[in-house]
Amino acid sequence: MAKKVSIKPLGDRVVIEAVKETEKTKSGIILPETVDKEKPAEGIVVALGGGEKIKKSGLKKGNRVVFEKYSGTDFKVGGAEYKILKEDEVLAILE
Repeated sequence: MAKKVSIKPLGDRVVIEAVKETEKTKSGIILPETVDKEKPAEGIVVALGGGEKIKKSGLKKGNRVVFEKYSGTDFKVGGAEYKILKEDEVLAILE
């Protein structure tokens, strides 16, 4: 039985769940798994640290954000992929 894991980042860090890329181009071409795809630059905030910069930034759980493509640390928990980012690596909140 899988154990539920709670993620609590430290300081001015944010945990982001990356948004899945589409497997089809705008023109309808389906891309095979072997194609090198760019890393997603959008995600959903799933956890926030307690640092002062985070509190001032206005980030909240559930926000959809844009971040630098190759920033942060990637990790997997229970089959889901996450990124831990510093507060200054989050570029914008999508509304």
